[in-house]
Amino acid sequence: MNDEQIIEEVPVEEELNDTQENMAEETAESELTETAENNEQAVEENEEDTKEADENKEDEVTDRVDVEQPGNIEAIVEGLLYVVGEDGAKVEQLAVAIDKSLEDTKTILSNIQKKYASELYGIELVGYGSVYKFITKKDVFPYAQELFGATKPNTLSQAALETLAIIAYKQPITRVEIEELRGVSAEVMLRKLQARNLIREAGRSDAVGRPILYEVTEEFMDSFKLYTLKELPDLPEYSKNNEENENLFE
Repeated sequence: MNDEQIIEEVPVEEELNDTQENMAEETAESELTETAENNEQAVEENEEDTKEADENKEDEVTDRVDVEQPGNIEAIVEGLLYVVGEDGAKVEQLAVAIDKSLEDTKTILSNIQKKYASELYGIELVGYGSVYKFITKKDVFPYAQELFGATKPNTLSQAALETLAIIAYKQPITRVEIEELRGVSAEVMLRKLQARNLIREAGRSDAVGRPILYEVTEEFMDSFKLYTLKELPDLPEYSKNNEENENLFE
């Protein structure tokens, strides 16, 4: 091989080396670009996962607050129990009204009971069976007697006399039965008569909800100069065929 052939082969080898270097650089650049794109995509996916996790966490916290910190829902239940008054409301009825489970509703009622058990309140929440209602605490009773006794100590309204007569003739009798006979609400009147010690509670009826039964007291007997209820005048007989006869309490 002569010198001319050696000189001609050198540039070819250098060109081959340059080509290999360029290919290596392009490959490295491509790999870097792909890596950067993958990293960017991974960052975006992580951000989406983090956002979704935060939203789920917020939902869990909201649900937990609703159950563990009823706050406003307790106030709503208190208002509902105030509206139903002496009749009370069943746990099932309250659960439907506030859209809660029976267990959650029982927990809410238990929290309200604990709240009103404090000496700061003059009323309390009681539950007879599954029926809950607010009643006045016993400590208030003597003051209520003074309050009602100070207004009209020696006189009774016509409504009070009618209510007393119904109780005396029909005792023991529930508030609902009294209202059916009189045709008007008797809740306030019963409280007044009870505060004046003319009537008292006589247990509970076996009817649905176990309503309170009422009867007259010894104070009633003394006030009307009666030794026994047998001294009460007989009620007139009522005949459906005789339009002139009227119900005594209508």
